[in-house]
Amino acid sequence: MPYYIIVLGTAGSGKTTLTSMLMNYLDSHQMDVAAVNLDPAVEELPYNPDVDIREWVDAREVMVKRGLGPNGALIASVDMLALNIGELKDEVDSLKSNYIIIDTPGQLEIFAFRDSGPVVLRTIIGDSKAVSLFLIDGLYALKPSNLFSAMLLSASTFFRIKYPQINVFTKIDLLSEAEYSGLLSMIENPEELASRVVEDADINLMWSSEEVYGLAEKLYSFESVPVSNNSGQGFDDLYALIQRVLAGGEDYLTEEPNPLL
Repeated sequence: MPYYIIVLGTAGSGKTTLTSMLMNYLDSHQMDVAAVNLDPAVEELPYNPDVDIREWVDAREVMVKRGLGPNGALIASVDMLALNIGELKDEVDSLKSNYIIIDTPGQLEIFAFRDSGPVVLRTIIGDSKAVSLFLIDGLYALKPSNLFSAMLLSASTFFRIKYPQINVFTKIDLLSEAEYSGLLSMIENPEELASRVVEDADINLMWSSEEVYGLAEKLYSFESVPVSNNSGQGFDDLYALIQRVLAGGEDYLTEEPNPLL
């Protein structure tokens, strides 16, 4: 069975770019990888998907035919796919890759709050092992309250799709050394994040630092890794975390040993 890597996150967090970079990373280390595009509204992709949702449904056509806005058309498109998932499932099952990366739409509501997204994922993945990567824009996360909000959304998504999850902080190549150090400090220390969230709040949260810390501490059950989709910084660490989840640290071996070990 293949291993599935689900790439999730809000619009602009770098999902498609990370999918492309991760494909190149795995391929360069002699690992067989394929990609599934689940975004029916995307116009261009930096990689060639092996399975593409746009072969079954196009969000722009749905928008015109049903008189919907962009977000409504995207949601309707995924709902339509969920009702006719069989053909796409057959296409994915025909892939013989060791790793299959699923690139998802920017409308996170589909996976965090609606039924169709999780149904599509569970149907595609079946009994295979899977890990979800929840992407958080590193620039956005510099503001403590933004980071806290993103981690809450990550937890909400996890409870909906129910696959092991890793928080991936993207765009770290755009951060100054001081910004990167500050972000790492908050990522690694829930007490510091809680304190800074209370200080950062524009309005009275009606929560003390201790109360925020109690919630933040629970959010730190997810592994986190900072990466750059441009330079490849952090991808060795990301790969190691993915392998820890999917194979208990053991690489998927075919006839040849993996060169990363």
